[in-house]
Amino acid sequence: MKRIIPIACDHGGFAMKQYVIEKLQESGYEVKDYGTYSDASVDYPDYIHPLAQDIQDGVYPLGIILCGSGNGAQMTANKHPNVRAALCWNVELGKLARQHNDANILTLPGRFIPNELAWEIVQAYLTTDFEGGRHLNRVQKINLK
Repeated sequence: MKRIIPIACDHGGFAMKQYVIEKLQESGYEVKDYGTYSDASVDYPDYIHPLAQDIQDGVYPLGIILCGSGNGAQMTANKHPNVRAALCWNVELGKLARQHNDANILTLPGRFIPNELAWEIVQAYLTTDFEGGRHLNRVQKINLK
């Protein structure tokens, strides 16, 4: 069974999203594309909220979101309980987001890193497991009570 990776972006992340989708498919992943589907200006919450809701509801264990800086997409996704979206701009951050924070959404800054680096970060993120241990209690404290 193929692993399904949901992905969403705004216009600022569109070109990188298309590149990442192609690389995911070449690597054997199935992709659920939440849009946007062009580089025409859109409001990122319209595309990020549906993906984050599906992560929150357990439809998918991990997802990827993009916008120009990554900030707006990350802020939007993190409004959802049990969503831990991490903005990553290098490979080490992609690994640490999974290892230490159990991030379930990777956020990429579509206008600030090259596509090749984005793909390296995606690979690190998708192949790194949460360490648990001392990090588990911290992650459990992220949601407000």
